Amino acid sequence: MSEFKQGDCRLHYEIHGRGQPVLLVHGLGSSTRDWEYQLPVLKQHFQVISLDLRGHGRSDKPRERYSIAGFAEDVGALIRHLELPPVHLVGISMGGMVGFQLAVDQPQLLRSLTVVNSGPEVKAHSLRDWLEIAKRWSLSRLLSMEQIANGLGRLLFPKAEQQALREKIQQRWPENDKRAYLSALDAIIGWSVREHLGRISCPCLVVSADRDYTSVASKQAYVQQLPHGRLVVIEDSRHATPMDQPEAFNQCLLAFLHELDSPTTKKD
Repeated sequence: MSEFKQGDCRLHYEIHGRGQPVLLVHGLGSSTRDWEYQLPVLKQHFQVISLDLRGHGRSDKPRERYSIAGFAEDVGALIRHLELPPVHLVGISMGGMVGFQLAVDQPQLLRSLTVVNSGPEVKAHSLRDWLEIAKRWSLSRLLSMEQIANGLGRLLFPKAEQQALREKIQQRWPENDKRAYLSALDAIIGWSVREHLGRISCPCLVVSADRDYTSVASKQAYVQQLPHGRLVVIEDSRHATPMDQPEAFNQCLLAFLHELDSPTTKKD
């Protein structure tokens, strides 16, 4: 197990493989285990670093107010700690938000950014938005982690043949420290860097499931604000695309990364 100190917080990370660095950032309530179907493939081509954000996994869970900017600073600190060149950052859901924040705050640390089923803001723009956010905020406080896990497993993996994936969620989610989980959820609500997307200079790949929580159209709208953004849609997938469609996801991610690291691209 590898760890480093960011201030008073001990953060867990893992490193596999050799080559150009690819840094994987998980979503809310998850950990390095988000990437179990990507690691065997990616480590054949790259040095793969995965991190447990503070409040998650095997990292410390300080009693404090978390923020997306704070999570991004932790990621930046890890890059500096390992003395890495600019990295290919891949983030899912909340991890994608952290990636957007880092691309705005410390663009020199990124070679590219891949965001999966995520976006540059979590703000209400309609009554429906307000109601959905309020519902999630309230239920997260009223329900136990076991109840959340059962509901989330059914939502993410509804097919009969996805029983093993449902069981992973049902086993792992209750391991969360609920106080830290709620603090991370609060960090998401109201966050935005959308007004700064034009400043993101690195190539950006936005991966959207066709059945994600937010629509493909909403992602296409913000991709158009990215100077070097592109959108890929993966079909028959929900919010946990790297788990429910790992082969399709790995293929599009590898194609993007290899394109950027090709000799022709490097000359450009």
